[in-house]
Amino acid sequence: MGPEDLYVADDADLLLLLSEGNKLAFDALYNKYWRQVYNTAYKRLNDAERAQDIAQDVFVQLWVRGSKSPIENLPAYLLVAARNGVFKFMEKESRYEALPDTAQEIESQLGRADANVLHDEFLKAFNELIDTLPDRQRLIFNLRFNEGLTSQQIADQLQISPKTVRNQMGKALATLRKSLFLLHVLLYFYQKI
Repeated sequence: MGPEDLYVADDADLLLLLSEGNKLAFDALYNKYWRQVYNTAYKRLNDAERAQDIAQDVFVQLWVRGSKSPIENLPAYLLVAARNGVFKFMEKESRYEALPDTAQEIESQLGRADANVLHDEFLKAFNELIDTLPDRQRLIFNLRFNEGLTSQQIADQLQISPKTVRNQMGKALATLRKSLFLLHVLLYFYQKI
């Protein structure tokens, strides 16, 4: 396969060549998907420099990953990697928030501590609940709610029909609704203890 053929090759062929250490295959994937990865990071951060750093990190990870394990859906993998890069950056930045200066600020923060703990517990349980969804439902749910894609965009990306996207979304939401109700009830009683 010549260098010019790489820019029209499909992702599976490029990933196979990448797993063999082919730099031209990496360049083709980079050129094909860099803008999409950058836009995903920029949309969340609204910071061009940080978004570029995250996009670069995603592609460095792709190169380093090489042949460790196959990637079935490269666009989805890259978008999730970009989103995770944003979350890691945000988490790292939040560690360095300024400490409150006055006793009154400290006191007000302590008053909110219980609510923050409950909120964090709820988010943790919600994320664990999402992780229990079947793979396809979880992917579609994340593309819709974390990436903000429409049903048509998800269908195009996953090469399925929009109706299938809506059906999978409906099933995921039904599962989450039932479990969230139970989780809400448990948190209510936890607060009363």
